Amino acid sequence: MRIGLFGGTFDPPHLGHLALANAAYEQLNLERILWILTGVQPLKIGQQITPPEHRLKMLQLALQGQPHFVISLIELQRPGPHYSVDTVGLLAKRYPKDDLIFLMGGDSLRDLPRWHSPAELVALCAEIGVMHRAGEALDLAALDMQIPGLMAKIRFINVPLVDISASKIREAIAAGLDVSHLLAPPVYTYIQQHGLYQNI
Repeated sequence: MRIGLFGGTFDPPHLGHLALANAAYEQLNLERILWILTGVQPLKIGQQITPPEHRLKMLQLALQGQPHFVISLIELQRPGPHYSVDTVGLLAKRYPKDDLIFLMGGDSLRDLPRWHSPAELVALCAEIGVMHRAGEALDLAALDMQIPGLMAKIRFINVPLVDISASKIREAIAAGLDVSHLLAPPVYTYIQQHGLYQNI
């Protein structure tokens, strides 16, 4: 089975996340995508993050009715800090006969040399799916020099131009703006019911 690994804080999960995941699912011929709900990412330490029980519930609401999207709690079920290489290593043991395709954005690919054990992470994955936006400049040769073998595993995903970010959504909600068009209806309702993101 070809399994995509899509990690994030999903705070909140929005329609942009769904568009990216659907593009990856179709273009990379994936059979399942694991949405890996992260705790505190090492590169985001110090940022305020909504408690995991709220983020999990919102993600469940966003993905309902889509059986090829599965939530993984592998990072929330063990103490941090959580490095992608450790998470993928555990998943490789859990799915030894499957191909794991790590999904990331072009900005994350640029930062990959700064990640913990990036060469080991690349080695664990059958492919690296990069959600690439038109006009986004990437120096692949330089990255391959720093992480040998990276270029051979990269598969670019053409993604729709979705100008949505979770941080902008949080800021808009705090400012009292309407963000209902950026979220699945049940996620928007949940945020309203629980008063999330009112004070940032």
